[in-house]
Amino acid sequence: MTPDLSRVILALWSAWGLYWFIAARNVKSTLRPANVRARLLHEGPLVLCAVMFFSRKAVPEVLDRRFLPQSHELEVIGALVIVLGLAFALWARHHLGRNWSSVVELKSEHALIRSGPYRLVRHPIYAGLFLALLGTTLAIGEWRVLLALAMAFMAIFLRVRAEDALMAEAFGASYEIYRRGTPALVPYLF
Repeated sequence: MTPDLSRVILALWSAWGLYWFIAARNVKSTLRPANVRARLLHEGPLVLCAVMFFSRKAVPEVLDRRFLPQSHELEVIGALVIVLGLAFALWARHHLGRNWSSVVELKSEHALIRSGPYRLVRHPIYAGLFLALLGTTLAIGEWRVLLALAMAFMAIFLRVRAEDALMAEAFGASYEIYRRGTPALVPYLF
């Protein structure tokens, strides 16, 4: 990957992280916190995933080999997919507002959001992040990022299940209707 494109991709993820950090300061108070085991199960693989994406030194050298051909066009397509994914996640985060949490937990006066990107999928933040990770995988094209993508998918899958269970418990029949009519991660896929 060209150094310029590498810097662009790092800047995209950094800008997303900065927004996420700032936005996390304006959320509702927690009604019922997540347990530590669940947090580690969800966040551990994502931290490892980030390390594998952005640090070649953290993985065995054999994983630095390419599984995709070196292609400037593929790298640019990957960067565009990152932009789309992060933009979708940001739209969802902004739309969710003060109901957002970095962990699976209920907020005081938690609302069931079904508008904006939540009309398309139940978990648009995860959908956007997975799309951005897929774009990063295309841009980098090495085995380490493919392995990291698989770990991210596992973490997102576990988190979607946990959030669905929590929302079903909190909102009952209205969440079940929403769940049946709205796919988890991929729009228009029922």
